[in-house]
Amino acid sequence: MHYAGFWKRLFAGLLDNFILYMGIAFTFFVLGKPITPENGGFSNITNINFSGSWLFFGWIYFASFQSSKFQATPGMMFFSLRIEDYQKRRISFWRATGRLLASYLSSLLFCLGYIMIAFTPRKQALHDYIARTLVVKN
Repeated sequence: MHYAGFWKRLFAGLLDNFILYMGIAFTFFVLGKPITPENGGFSNITNINFSGSWLFFGWIYFASFQSSKFQATPGMMFFSLRIEDYQKRRISFWRATGRLLASYLSSLLFCLGYIMIAFTPRKQALHDYIARTLVVKN
């Protein structure tokens, strides 16, 4: 089994976050709340709405894709990665949700939970250990 390394996972995550950002920004534009430099990027209420949208749609995006038959987000698919449990099975929507919540913990303390990927035998981040998942190469 070939585990996905730090750099591929980083770039897959960046691509996913870009896709998610563009989708939410487009939605705000269509709703007449464009993100413009004139107001510093956001008004206070738009900032709150955007943050809430990011949390909600991020949850749907990551949990749905990671628990799908593809076992991967679009960013992960682009880099030929997939997520599985320790028995090489697809994870459930709720396990993917727990993994996402645990990823916020990985972000604390200067992203040390993510840096663990470079130093663990199965290239797991803290949230992978918590959710009992692996990210592998296809």
